[in-house]
Amino acid sequence: QVQLVESGGGLVQPGGSLRLSCAASGSIFRIYAMNWYRQAPGLQRELVAAVTSGGSTNYADSVKGRFTISRDNAKNTVYLQMNSLKPEDTAVYYCNADVVVNTIPRVRRDYWGQGTQVTVSS
Repeated sequence: QVQLVESGGGLVQPGGSLRLSCAASGSIFRIYAMNWYRQAPGLQRELVAAVTSGGSTNYADSVKGRFTISRDNAKNTVYLQMNSLKPEDTAVYYCNADVVVNTIPRVRRDYWGQGTQVTVSS
């Protein structure tokens, strides 16, 4: 019913930048929070950044001042601008959205993207 498709991952040198995008599509009535998580090998998935439908943001301490989350509500898309990347930022990055599906009755649930690999290495 709803799909999240991420793009923008890749290999970058330490100190470099990447911009991730995540577009939601399908039977969407409304999207509340949109979030970025990441999971490094052997570690638990962690919340990196979150943005509400009103634009309020929240960041993990490890990325504050380096990453910026934003969203375009008209396009149902969330972005993650990542600057000053470090090797410890290497992980699979997942998009997550709190969606009200436009069905009868309407249903609210979480959706996840398939993940995009970010590798920071020289």
